[in-house]
Amino acid sequence: MSDDAVPADPLRGRIRSDAVDRTDSMPFGRGVSLFDSVYGFAMTLLIANVDPPPAEAWKSLDALMASGASTQLLGFALSFVVIAVVWRANVRLTRRLSGMDGPVTALNLLATALVILIAFTTQGISDPATTELALPTVLYALNIAAVALTQSVMYQVARARGLEAPRRPDRDNRLELIAALITPLVFLASVPVALLASANAAKLTWLVLVVLNPLAGAVVRRRLRRPDAEPRR
Repeated sequence: MSDDAVPADPLRGRIRSDAVDRTDSMPFGRGVSLFDSVYGFAMTLLIANVDPPPAEAWKSLDALMASGASTQLLGFALSFVVIAVVWRANVRLTRRLSGMDGPVTALNLLATALVILIAFTTQGISDPATTELALPTVLYALNIAAVALTQSVMYQVARARGLEAPRRPDRDNRLELIAALITPLVFLASVPVALLASANAAKLTWLVLVVLNPLAGAVVRRRLRRPDAEPRR
């Protein structure tokens, strides 16, 4: 049997007895709606990190930017994009599930709790008084890495518990998992940069994701379209 062959799985094709069946639209839909609403609420919370500028700051654009609004708005924009990307990943992953049982739901709740925490860690990297400190940057990087890793673990647990429908070959799953690990690895790699160099240098390392993520996505899509050397079973 090839490495990509899918072994016989007694759970395949049916829902675990303790899982919320996707075909039972109301319980499954309520669970997914809860996760979606939390992501939206977390996005809304980000605006709390933008302090109202004093009246004098509105006299000119230069004065407005000098008031610290530019740093705070940049932090808002960064975290808004991060949460949007994480939400899209969650939507993509949950669409592949036939249901959600206790462990999968718990991991999804953990991921959403970590998403809410982004509003807190964003404060540290966007406040002009703390943006150049190492600790806020480290905490933000660990926060984002934890969100991404928790989502990946959630899906792998769901897959192992027979909740992936249809079940994909192991090779396809490995390729997508490797691509999904790029984001948390980059954020984790920025931690020693912040501690040993500077917070600004660590933040610059995050920019590599603008290139790496689209590139990894293109490579994975091309590999998934390529016929396997051995037939899938």
